[in-house]
Amino acid sequence: MSIFEDKTVVVTGGTGSLGKTLVRRLLGGEKGTPRKIIVFSRDEAKQHEMRLMFQNRSVTTDEVIYRNFMQRLEFRIGDVRDYRDVCSVLKNADIVINAAALKQVPTCEYFPMQAVMTNVTGASNIVQAITENDYPVQTVVGVSTDKACKPVNVMGMTKSLQEKILLSANVLNKDTRFVCVRYGNVLASRGSVIPLFRNQILHGGPVTVTLPEMTRFLLSLNEAVDTVFEAVEWALPGDTVVPRAFSATVFNIARALIGDRDIEVCSTGIRPGEKMHEILISEEEAYYTIPHGDYFSIRSSLPELSGIQAQPKLLEKEFSSADTVLDLPGTIELLNKHGLLASSRSEYDVQSELLR
Repeated sequence: MSIFEDKTVVVTGGTGSLGKTLVRRLLGGEKGTPRKIIVFSRDEAKQHEMRLMFQNRSVTTDEVIYRNFMQRLEFRIGDVRDYRDVCSVLKNADIVINAAALKQVPTCEYFPMQAVMTNVTGASNIVQAITENDYPVQTVVGVSTDKACKPVNVMGMTKSLQEKILLSANVLNKDTRFVCVRYGNVLASRGSVIPLFRNQILHGGPVTVTLPEMTRFLLSLNEAVDTVFEAVEWALPGDTVVPRAFSATVFNIARALIGDRDIEVCSTGIRPGEKMHEILISEEEAYYTIPHGDYFSIRSSLPELSGIQAQPKLLEKEFSSADTVLDLPGTIELLNKHGLLASSRSEYDVQSELLR
């Protein structure tokens, strides 16, 4: 289905790991060729690096720097915290994917108001800009996290509020469809545990895990983008789309990356704001959850949006990362499937030589 054909797509926070993969696939045209893709973020250095990457350039020239607004892939400096910036970038948009976020748990714990301004006020600015100015935006997708489900940390709390702000916007704005996606840890994304483990292995260890039995949902960057595409394609107003993801213990992830190297794994204990197991669908949300192929769709509990009454639970319990835990061979197979073991080993071999 050509859901992006001739559309103007805005990706807030588009220089992040998800944004780069999303933009690459949008440019590939697998779901239709967009008229324009606008990367909206506040870091000019990351935008310039991304511009060079997508133009296959290694050095800067006037041709690279200028003609920005003449390209299909356009870069805009701005901040979702600033209502005027948001208005400027959304006024001609058809589809908005809100990937802008403060997402590191420790950062949000230490600077909660900064997390509120990006994750909460940013979402509110998007809703307000569309509603007050009657912008003809067709779909807004909010990118959320398993930490938003029964949150215990600031990052999860602010992401949960982002979900509520976006999804409730459907009640008073019938011309724009607001939906969310919610998923777990994205493999090898910036700030995730795999780059940390790789660096520790590269330097001979030890590899530090919080608690060996702690579990996390695992998703590749492409699977995260697939979830966004699915939401754009079929989600109803107020829906939250959740992939049926596998999980693994952090200990098995470390062992899979270490392989046969003689490197110690040690436990550092649970950190502030962390859960032993993450949740993608709460027990309460199970009453509003509908299966959809490889995904679940959580319908809004608001009666104006749900279209269904609370029903016998599809799930017997909450959908927890403790439910679908892969053993070590399964974890190795999953990481191999996404090319994370072969690439890491060749990287270690080369860089280890340089460190000797």
